[in-house]
This record gives sequence, C-alpha cells and structure tokens, in this order.
Amino acid sequence: MKKTDKNKVIEFIRVDHAGERGAIKIYEGQLLALNTFLKNDELKKKIEEMKVHEKEHCDYFENEIKKRNIEPTKFLPLWDILGVGLGFGSTILGKKAAMLCTASVEEVIDEHYSNQINALENDEKKLRDKIIKFRKDELQHKDIAYKEGATKKGMYSILDKLIKTGSKIAINISEKI
Repeated sequence: MKKTDKNKVIEFIRVDHAGERGAIKIYEGQLLALNTFLKNDELKKKIEEMKVHEKEHCDYFENEIKKRNIEPTKFLPLWDILGVGLGFGSTILGKKAAMLCTASVEEVIDEHYSNQINALENDEKKLRDKIIKFRKDELQHKDIAYKEGATKKGMYSILDKLIKTGSKIAINISEKI
C-alpha cells in the first residue's frame, strides 16, 4: 500500500487550518462592515451561514494540529488581520465586491483542495474524506456568491486577481512557515 508523504500531510493540515481560520476572519470583517456601515440583513444571514461551515472546517484542522503535534503557521496573527481587512474592505465596496471576495477565495480553495485530494493515499482516507466534504461546502459558498451578485466585470476583474494572488501567496507561505 502506498503511503502519503508525512511532510505533505503536515503542510496540508497547516495550510488548511490557516485557510479556514482566514475564511472565518474574512466573514468576520464582512459582518463588521454589515453591522456598522451597510445594513443588509439578507446578506448578513448568508454570510453568517457560510461562516458556520468555515468554523466546522477550522475546528477539524485545529484538532488535527493538536492530535498530530503540528506547529501552526507562524503567520496566523497576520492572516487574522488581513482576513478581517479583506472582508471589511470588500464589503464596504458593496455587495458585488463582498460576494466576489467569497467567490475568488473559494475558486482558489477548490483547486487547492482538489490537489490535496489527489495527493492523499488510502493511509490518510479520513483526512481525504473530510477535505472532500469541505471542498463541497466551499463550492456551495462559491455558487451562493455568484447567485448573490459576484461579478468579474470591469473593476471587479482586478479585485478578483488581487484576491486570488493574495490567497495563493498565503497558501505558499503557510505551507512552509
């Protein structure tokens, strides 16, 4: 039976933990904007529902970090600040930008989780099954975001590229440090 490279598993768990925590922080930033400047109870409800999934995902990876004695990325405090800032800033730009933020991040995570699923062997079946489930949740978030008005037209195409580039940089750093 083929075994998954232990170092890869450590990287996967570390970055997934950071990413799910970052998603929570993005949603917290969006909710902060919705609670202070923009009143949109319908959007607020959708974001709160998606945040529940991210909390479930983060809790799972938090437990894996503890169980496997993995050191989380040293950049967690920075990702927290940047996540809240990204969520808040995108939401201040309006509903389309807030939803594009979700869609753009989820598109990066879809690719990221797909690569992990393909790399995990049967010795990590439980981890692979969780990532498959979490990927489905993330795809659902992306679909909600587009249904709620996310767009890549005009200036939004630049925002999409910035968010995706930042997300990929955060993934690469979190894997290693």
